[in-house]
Amino acid sequence: MMAHLPIVPILLPFLAGTLLLALGRLSLPAQRVLALASALAQIGAAMALLAAVSGGDMLVYRLGDWPAPWGIVLVADRLSAWMVLVTTLLALWALIYAGNGIDAQGRHFHVLFQMQLFGLAGAFLTGDLFNLFVFFEILLIASYGLALHGGGKVRTRAGLHYVVMNLAGSTVFLFAAGLIYASLGSLNLADLAARAVALDANMLGLARAGGLLLLAVFALKAALLPLHLWLPAAYSGTSAPVAALFAIMTKVGIYAILRSHTLLFGDSAGALANLFEPWLMPLALATIVIGTLGVLAADSLGRLSGYLVLVSVGTLLTGISLGTQGIAAALYYLPHSTFTAALLFLLADSIKRRRLLQADSLRPDADMARHALWGGLFFAAAVAVTGLPPLSGFIGKFLILRAAPGQPWIWTVILLAALLAVIAMARAGSQVFFNSLPATDTTATGQPSPASPSSSARELLAIGGLLGLILALTIFAGPALDYAQATAQQLAEPARYISAVLGAKP
Repeated sequence: MMAHLPIVPILLPFLAGTLLLALGRLSLPAQRVLALASALAQIGAAMALLAAVSGGDMLVYRLGDWPAPWGIVLVADRLSAWMVLVTTLLALWALIYAGNGIDAQGRHFHVLFQMQLFGLAGAFLTGDLFNLFVFFEILLIASYGLALHGGGKVRTRAGLHYVVMNLAGSTVFLFAAGLIYASLGSLNLADLAARAVALDANMLGLARAGGLLLLAVFALKAALLPLHLWLPAAYSGTSAPVAALFAIMTKVGIYAILRSHTLLFGDSAGALANLFEPWLMPLALATIVIGTLGVLAADSLGRLSGYLVLVSVGTLLTGISLGTQGIAAALYYLPHSTFTAALLFLLADSIKRRRLLQADSLRPDADMARHALWGGLFFAAAVAVTGLPPLSGFIGKFLILRAAPGQPWIWTVILLAALLAVIAMARAGSQVFFNSLPATDTTATGQPSPASPSSSARELLAIGGLLGLILALTIFAGPALDYAQATAQQLAEPARYISAVLGAKP
């Protein structure tokens, strides 16, 4: 069974999605039960995979028993198992929240949701550049349907922008893969890393061009400046559980950048060594700056959350650009930023449902029912997203800053961005919870109906679950950081990955 673990997180959502599609007449409550059962099974598989590789072993699964580089391989190491676990934990709470009626706004929500999980798991576990493209397309096609699920003018406009940008990125990915294959003669990641050392000087230009095109594609997926403009509208325009799941989408781009940066273009890659290095830190810091300005200018909780995702992208890539210690800090901070972004999207939607006139806009409205509860949850989310102590965001940012001694511009950008985020969240909380209109001013037609008790219970369960994950990451910061440091050290030794996949020392 151990030998088949790498393919289990891919097969489970694929089979669940296929079954949901085949049982098209299944009632919505039954679909929810099947989707949740699949999500729980995926969490179990992800935890088993993490336990199997936590000691440093790499699991290589050869489809059809064809050896690399000729056959398709799946590779599970510490990094890919970490990403799969974060994805499955996030998906569970997004699914629970979707059960409050959002999944009933259109057809095939749960099919698309499972297919996106299928694509995400495949992208994290594939050991082949072309199959990375294939899984990118699977998760993107599913995300197109999810982004537009429920319809509406605003959602359709933002969703179409998102679709067009990613279709362009997919085209560039094919060009990049073609240049890489033309110059290095392979698309298997381990084989590419082995061949890069002995690259013919005549092919160096082609390989560099292919590598930089890859960086552009991955930067688009990660929403790195200047390829970030699609994100705030797309994330704030779609439904809350979809936006929560999309919190991991930018991490797919970050994962691809990290994998390429350390394996294909690492210190031992000969003439291609450190190809991404001149670009990563400047673009990461610029993304933090632009994201922070967007946070200050946001006029709704949804757009505020979208711009905070950009800030987290820049923070993570800043850590990755700082070497092994920075990568370890970024890997610890990654699940925190993912869960916090999802928490903000769900919380923004719950608040929106309870405001009579202004929805999630930062304008005065009547007091919400149980405003103390929702205000307390908003305060906890604000502490998490701004990196204030004692939660894991503070620990993650502290570790990233500790990895950048003698680099005052990094300290200045990250700390100033955190301060401005505190100001923006305080302003948003004041407008939503304290700047109330008199009761006589809140009469309007077409007011949203109050949330039902069962709907409120689902919302609170999902939001509480994400807060619980953030709290767990804080309480167990020691073991989580140890794992992140071991992962960063494993990434710094690409020869181990190459030998595990190719079956011989490079």
